[in-house]
Amino acid sequence: MNKLLLFIHLIGAIVWMGGMSLVLLALRPAALRVLEPPLRQQLMLQVLRGFFPLVWLSIALLLGSGAWALASVGMAAAPPGWHAMLGIGLLMTAVFAYLYFAPYRRACRAAREARWPEAGAALQRIHRLVQLNFALGWLAIALVVLL
Repeated sequence: MNKLLLFIHLIGAIVWMGGMSLVLLALRPAALRVLEPPLRQQLMLQVLRGFFPLVWLSIALLLGSGAWALASVGMAAAPPGWHAMLGIGLLMTAVFAYLYFAPYRRACRAAREARWPEAGAALQRIHRLVQLNFALGWLAIALVVLL
């Protein structure tokens, strides 16, 4: 993988993984300790509203640079870790697309209508899916480095 492609790929991975790290390990736990449900849900939705466009951009950078790198060496010659990263990356993209188009939209709709228990349930679903993607992201990183 040439250095520019690697740099672009790393930008996408760092933004996505870094954002998930912040939300899962710092922001959400602090919001749970300090804020009551309606304010906590509003905060989390505002954070996600700002973060999710960055995830879409990260996905485009990751898939574009990854496809370019694979095309440059050929699938048969690509290291095993690249194949693993491709499969996991596609799975992560599918999980994020579902998260965005289903529970996130439900949470936004419920919040607009001040249906806080419903918004909270949708945000809880988002949390579990972000945890899944976070674990998958670390698995992809481990496999590409170790294989």
